[in-house]
Amino acid sequence: MPSAANPTPLWKPDEEFIAEAQITRFQAWASEHHGAPADGGYEALHRWSVTELDTFWKAIADWFDIRFTTPCTRVLGDRSMPGAEWFPGASLNYADHALRTATDPARADTPAILHVDETHEPRPVTWAELRRQVGSLAAELRAIGVRPGDRVSGYLPNIPEAVVALLATAAVGGVWTSCAPDFGARSVLDRFQQVEPVVLFTVDGYRYGGKEHDRRDTVSELRAELPTLRAVVHIPLLGTDAPEGALEWSELTSADTEPVFEAVPFDHPLWVLYSSGTTGLPKAIVQSQGGILIEHLKQLGLHCDLGPGDRFFWYTSTGWMMWNFLASGLLTGTTIVVYDGSPGYPDTGAQWAVAERTGATLFGTSAAYVMACRKAGVHPSRDHDLSRVKCVATTGSPLPPDGFRWLHDEVREDLWIASVSGGTDVCSCFAGAVPTLPVHIGELQAPCLGTDLQSWDPHGKPLIDEVGELVVTNPMPSMPIRFWNDPDGSRYHDSYFDTYPGVWRHGDWITLTSRGSVVIHGRSDSTLNRQGVRMGSADIYEAVERLPEIRESLVIGLEQPDGGYWMPLFVHLAPGAVLDDDLRARIKQTIRENLSPRHIPDDIIEAPGVPHTLTGKRIEVPVKRLLQGTPLEKAVNLGSVDSVELLRFYEDIARNRP
Repeated sequence: MPSAANPTPLWKPDEEFIAEAQITRFQAWASEHHGAPADGGYEALHRWSVTELDTFWKAIADWFDIRFTTPCTRVLGDRSMPGAEWFPGASLNYADHALRTATDPARADTPAILHVDETHEPRPVTWAELRRQVGSLAAELRAIGVRPGDRVSGYLPNIPEAVVALLATAAVGGVWTSCAPDFGARSVLDRFQQVEPVVLFTVDGYRYGGKEHDRRDTVSELRAELPTLRAVVHIPLLGTDAPEGALEWSELTSADTEPVFEAVPFDHPLWVLYSSGTTGLPKAIVQSQGGILIEHLKQLGLHCDLGPGDRFFWYTSTGWMMWNFLASGLLTGTTIVVYDGSPGYPDTGAQWAVAERTGATLFGTSAAYVMACRKAGVHPSRDHDLSRVKCVATTGSPLPPDGFRWLHDEVREDLWIASVSGGTDVCSCFAGAVPTLPVHIGELQAPCLGTDLQSWDPHGKPLIDEVGELVVTNPMPSMPIRFWNDPDGSRYHDSYFDTYPGVWRHGDWITLTSRGSVVIHGRSDSTLNRQGVRMGSADIYEAVERLPEIRESLVIGLEQPDGGYWMPLFVHLAPGAVLDDDLRARIKQTIRENLSPRHIPDDIIEAPGVPHTLTGKRIEVPVKRLLQGTPLEKAVNLGSVDSVELLRFYEDIARNRP
């Protein structure tokens, strides 16, 4: 765990950077109009944002000029969790805000979206064209009979059509939900069957890694297994004809129709996102039009410092919450970059090429991609012009200290590095980017505004400079309004509020340092507890994967029936590497010297690979269950993983243990 002493920051914003940041201007304005502290910098602003919650969110609504069709009676009608009531009485529309830049004559013909595929040649969609397509499609959805509250689904890659479909759905008051086309039929049905969509937008296939992948058979299976569908819309990405009974995308989006935005209550559902679903059916998480609108304006406009002059690229797929977050970049007038393709095609440095060719100012990716670039010897600034990139942001897992150093050394010394952490559950960040604060190696800059983030011990006592549970003690507007098919709210309550009543427990281990930064240690439900000393799995991975022979690793801690504790470390080796006594000794030495002698693994086992969820996260808890003897079909939802065959390897380990 990084020391709470005051080491030299890796990066500090200069006075001009701080002065120009939107969060600086917001603080000065909120001081004048809403009583926010004028002095004390971000720390004082954050303290005000969580102690004066109603006033803070009113200030956000005013600052970003949120258009309420009908005004609210108050900001926070009920602040209890779960069940907080935001902006009661207010009505609005998310899509109206996402498209309002198109009504500015000076911006109408500038790009709202830059679409990039594996050729890496950007193709623009202007604000005016985006608004026209949304208007046309929204009118057609109404003609099909889509009404507020109806679910509309997309089996789509990260292409402009997906953004149009999302916005048209929101415009009519429908509820959007999407999966990426690399999901198999069972994985998609586990999600979509829960919400019973009335429309399905689909492609005939997609391109990935230089190859075409035909998905027409999967689409046929989806149509057969979704009896609530009234319409299927065909997008011919591979150039095939629409199947029988399907509507053509081009026909639905050809009219020059002014969009009509349905005014819906603040807490009206906007979309359904899904948990990874590794141990059962994915949780169908419902978030609201107003809650997402105001949370994303705060997060993207203030924390990410995005505005009309920016270009926002985050490598993602439509099956990950970061796609929804990326689409919300439109709320700030930012040009969003949608990339449809492999993250590493034609080579590992592919995402840097996209950032260069699109002029990205904020480039977001996964910590795993950064570390893969480091291992592959990629040199981004040598091979690409990244002068427009002011921030590289990472999420998905904690960015190891070596990742910070590599970005600093290989991209630019004067680079704002933003490691951020949040979750699908809130479709936002709990902690991460603050443009006016320094960056320390291995640390997230600070908790986000309006988020009373704390680290608690098992008794609910706040901790500083010690590892504890990540909790949020006040409601956030983007917290789920409910789970789908959870009529009494019990599944929602048990997911976040069963440990500390009335307080959100997220399931991560974190440290809040005495200087206000945040360290993420991984999931608390897969925490390693040796002799009473707790450590997150992410700390082990960061240390072990520094070794060039280790491509990826997986560590599991198992409580034994006799009271003992078995902690194996599985390693996926780099090509040509051999797990011999020398490598085993160096792995143990690395953990001993960098972490703790208590957390040296009992066994180091070569594995053919590390299993992941479909959104790329290492699967720890299901592997733990397999090693404890749980049958594969009960330990994991097979449709939620990238390789069932890999899991059979871990199942065999359990069978063959003495």
